[in-house]
Amino acid sequence: MTLAIRPATAADAEALAEVAAVTFPLACPPHTTEEAKASFIAAVLSPERFAEYAADLRRRLFVAEDDAGAIVGYTLVNLGEPGDDDVRAAVSVRPTAELSKCYVMPGHHGEGVAGRLMEASLAAAAEAGAAGVWLGVNEENARAQRFYGKHGFERVGSKRFQVGDRLENDWVMERALG
Repeated sequence: MTLAIRPATAADAEALAEVAAVTFPLACPPHTTEEAKASFIAAVLSPERFAEYAADLRRRLFVAEDDAGAIVGYTLVNLGEPGDDDVRAAVSVRPTAELSKCYVMPGHHGEGVAGRLMEASLAAAAEAGAAGVWLGVNEENARAQRFYGKHGFERVGSKRFQVGDRLENDWVMERALG
């Protein structure tokens, strides 16, 4: 499979929302209700929100396209200081950026898609002046934790993450750039 990693545009918003609707639930702990997942997807991962993310100069949104032009994964980097008090206390490398989203369609796991997206995201954060990158990952998502560990991220703290009406426990992981 030929894979292209490129910055997303507003024209990708519908396809990104479709990928997000499939991939976000895979990262949720088993106890997350279907209603909570649907509410989060509608509020944060809608086509309108992806169009906003693509246009926002404080964000870097990347897509991975297969040789047929289908989006098979994406990442979103938020530049700047974290808004969460727990994250601000845990993160030590400044200036920082957040790897907010890193998702790949199930049929493409193990093909290097996430690794290529990660490389592009870390490079974009560095180009924007970040000295480090942090992320939040659900404490029950061992697969994602292993992936991030392989890419140099280490657990530095914890935070809460709202999905529906429930607060989930996330680990904060960080890595220095350069």
